[in-house]
Amino acid sequence: MPGELTTPERKAHAMTITTLNNYIDGGWVRSETTFKALNPADEKVIAEVPASTATDVDAAVTAARRAFADWRHVNPTVRARHLHSIGDIVKTRERELAEAITTEMGKTIGEATGEVDKLAKAFHFYAEEATRIHGEVIPNDVDGFASLVVQEPIGVIGAITPWNYPLELVGWKLCAALAAGCTIVIKPSQYASLSPALLFSCIDEAGLPAGVANLVLGGGETGPAVAGHPGFDKLAFTGSTATGGKIARGVPAAKPLTMELGGSCPMIVTDRADIDAAVAGAARRGFRNAGQICIAINRIYVHETVYSEFVDRLTAKVSELTVGNGMDPAVDVGPMATRAGVDVVDQHVRDAVARGATVTTGGTRIETLAPGNFYQPTVIAGCNPDMLVMREETFGPVVGVMPFSDLAKAVDLANGTEAGLAAYVYTGDLTQAHDLGRLLDFGNVAVNNVDAGIMNAPYGGRKGSGFGVEHGKAGLEGYLQYKHLRIQYGTRQ
Repeated sequence: MPGELTTPERKAHAMTITTLNNYIDGGWVRSETTFKALNPADEKVIAEVPASTATDVDAAVTAARRAFADWRHVNPTVRARHLHSIGDIVKTRERELAEAITTEMGKTIGEATGEVDKLAKAFHFYAEEATRIHGEVIPNDVDGFASLVVQEPIGVIGAITPWNYPLELVGWKLCAALAAGCTIVIKPSQYASLSPALLFSCIDEAGLPAGVANLVLGGGETGPAVAGHPGFDKLAFTGSTATGGKIARGVPAAKPLTMELGGSCPMIVTDRADIDAAVAGAARRGFRNAGQICIAINRIYVHETVYSEFVDRLTAKVSELTVGNGMDPAVDVGPMATRAGVDVVDQHVRDAVARGATVTTGGTRIETLAPGNFYQPTVIAGCNPDMLVMREETFGPVVGVMPFSDLAKAVDLANGTEAGLAAYVYTGDLTQAHDLGRLLDFGNVAVNNVDAGIMNAPYGGRKGSGFGVEHGKAGLEGYLQYKHLRIQYGTRQ
């Protein structure tokens, strides 16, 4: 088990674990040194977490390399059965896993439950995709030859994941890698170790062969040890643009990388939009998970003819959001995961006000909920492109709004940052919908909705938001490599 759990019942484990362990080569491995994980709602200690060293990473990579020799040749239907089994166990333990997420990073229990449900579905989706890895036969220009093109697993994967979706973002990499026949070592964020450890107890319960999936927990030393380890055949990273850049520059040899980085996502509301729908979308995608989502709406450009109406309605809707401990089912917005994140949010709000913007609701820390990391859901009107909130990723419960008169200018502003992950459009005009979908330079564009990613379609960014994709068949192919097998079987003519 991941920690000091002695009771057989699967209940409230997130509240009883006191010491977590790494999961290496099919077993739980203690670490010599640990650090304390805190609940962001009250800063109480929830777990002792391994501060894994390069030696721990070495052990995990060695186990994964040894397991890859067999796992790569396991029949896809068998790999599928393993994934289906894990998905079933995850769904059975949904409440336990959700409570762990809320306890360690703050999102509401409803959102956490939804995340676990999506994780279970990812296991089942990639279980089916494992059996659909096909090759092709290529015609030759001479008789007596056959060219077979097959796809084979890349090898041992190193995966580094963030805290904002501590299970779902692990699942995207884990499920696709295992379905492809790869083995994996996962290093989650130091701010979200509890739920990944419980996920690996599900994996252990399902009987996945030893070494196929490994977990190393840790803080500052562990991430670089994974990113720089020469034993990986591919690295998959989700996190900040700055950290992703360091990883890409520091890999020890040429190898495939998948990078899903920062967002600072724009939303364009045209003069032909359904304002009620646009307001509802902005409130949902701007403040879900306290705005701590790579595809959160950060900056909103609204046509001047509907600008005042939009700001008034959004302000009213956001002001009604209830903030508190995410375990309370009546709460809409939980705490931010880190104190450093709150500081960035406060900096962006202060910068906007100093440059002439107006806070229409929110705008301050919630001191009555101290020492938790709580910030009021905030709408800032009258923004301009020079403000931090309109050019950098805030990653918190804040949206900036500015008017536009020329749609082409709004597109230029939306495209005018290094962000290229997701953009949103609200318009009732079909021509505008297609034009904006074509002109916005983002990997994902959602029109008249705010769900920019679905499991069976490619999901990835451009420019400073990274490269490579996850989700869908394309996400699976990111863990495969091509081989051309050319066979002479007859007489050449």
